[in-house]
Amino acid sequence: MKPRTAPTRRPRRSLSGWVPPAVLILAMTTSCAGSVPGGGIAAAAKPGAAGVGDRLFPTLGNGGYDVTHYGLTLDYTPQTNLLKGTAVITARATQDLSRFDLDLSGLRVRTATVQGSKAQLSRSGDELVVTPAKALKNDEIFKAVVTYDGTPRTIKGDDGGLEGWIETDDGSTALGQPTGSMTWFPGNHHPSDKATFDIWVTVPRDEDGDFYDAVSNGELVAEKDNGETVTRHWRTAEPMASYLAHVSVGYFEIHKSRTPDGLPVYVAVDPDESEGADAVPRSVREIVDWAGELFGPYPFSSTGAVVDHLPELGYALETQTKPYFAGAPDETLLVHELAHQWFGNSVTPRMWKDMWLSEGMATYAEWLWEEKRGGRSTDEIFEDFYDGTDDEAEGIWAFPPADPPSGGRVSDPPVYGRGAMVVHKVRQAVGDGVFFDILRAWTRRHRHGNADTRQFVTLCETMSGKDLTGLFDTWLFNAKKPSRV
Repeated sequence: MKPRTAPTRRPRRSLSGWVPPAVLILAMTTSCAGSVPGGGIAAAAKPGAAGVGDRLFPTLGNGGYDVTHYGLTLDYTPQTNLLKGTAVITARATQDLSRFDLDLSGLRVRTATVQGSKAQLSRSGDELVVTPAKALKNDEIFKAVVTYDGTPRTIKGDDGGLEGWIETDDGSTALGQPTGSMTWFPGNHHPSDKATFDIWVTVPRDEDGDFYDAVSNGELVAEKDNGETVTRHWRTAEPMASYLAHVSVGYFEIHKSRTPDGLPVYVAVDPDESEGADAVPRSVREIVDWAGELFGPYPFSSTGAVVDHLPELGYALETQTKPYFAGAPDETLLVHELAHQWFGNSVTPRMWKDMWLSEGMATYAEWLWEEKRGGRSTDEIFEDFYDGTDDEAEGIWAFPPADPPSGGRVSDPPVYGRGAMVVHKVRQAVGDGVFFDILRAWTRRHRHGNADTRQFVTLCETMSGKDLTGLFDTWLFNAKKPSRV
């Protein structure tokens, strides 16, 4: 994610009637012959935690299970901003589970089943508590189906940034970082629980009889004309953190092409941004090709972008496979969000405090691109950040990049600018050859997974054969502005 300008505080940062496969009912075992009522799994089962222990977002995510797939069926009417949804959540219990939580903000929950049987429901704030008819066994694969409807919420963060379900002049867009995804589907909304997605979006004709467009992550695998509505099926076969899930409904000009390596490119552009975005498809192909040489093979089965017309948003977001832009982006902004496909989307932070690994890397990709284009060298950009003369240097010393003081500040300048400075200091310390080997090893070893700061430090030291304790203590963990030494 990256704002289009450099504020002192950076804004933070998907269908109707899908029939799931036959539900697998697994018999629950009891402890032994002759056990009394209440024994066995039912007695051992405990509630899953309401949260995963993330200091910055204590109630985000949930314990007791791991989601493997979301099947989301959305029926959306832009004229009324009403959403009907069915979420089919396939997960594996990580304990004997008597009940579990799903994160959901707003919306009316109509029904819920677990393993085909009706489940009991209760709500507390953004927690939807689901109690299955029978306790779930540790390691059991289960399906939870939730139907819901209503007007999805737009969330305004502490810094004024908008996220969640946001209306546009011709439809809506769903943006999820860090908490907005819970406004349009129930789930385990923490980066540490990634899953594959199938998203069906049904939209109507407008007053002129034309269908609205609906764009989402991954590839468009089917499109069905229902007469008065159309349903588009988007599939994301690689694991995705829920905050990267995205749907945009409106009118778009669609540009399809391929990179030199044959990777499909899908760019959707709002007609109001058409003139300023005419170079975006070409730039996407060029940037993805360039980044693949530096960071390793592109990690997904397609790429692209969504260029919307939402000037009041103030930021772009690295929504998986198709970064979202609120207006026509320049090359630098494209570089930042496309670099996130490696750093943040494929290799996703384990906890929100590890966000610098995404934003620092993506910001450093900007530096590399500027140098490639004949602008300042990365050494010169580093010095401009240190001296405060770069336009984005304001506020970078407010706190250590790896230790944001609150959830509302995970997208503040230290995470970006000073995070990139940490990356550059590593490069200076280990040399170019080892440095780029480290980046490619990082994206290879943690491809489609999660990773944290400790793992990055260990990789840098192992591959370089150097003790980098002083470097990381000074530039990454220290609260004070370091000396130039």
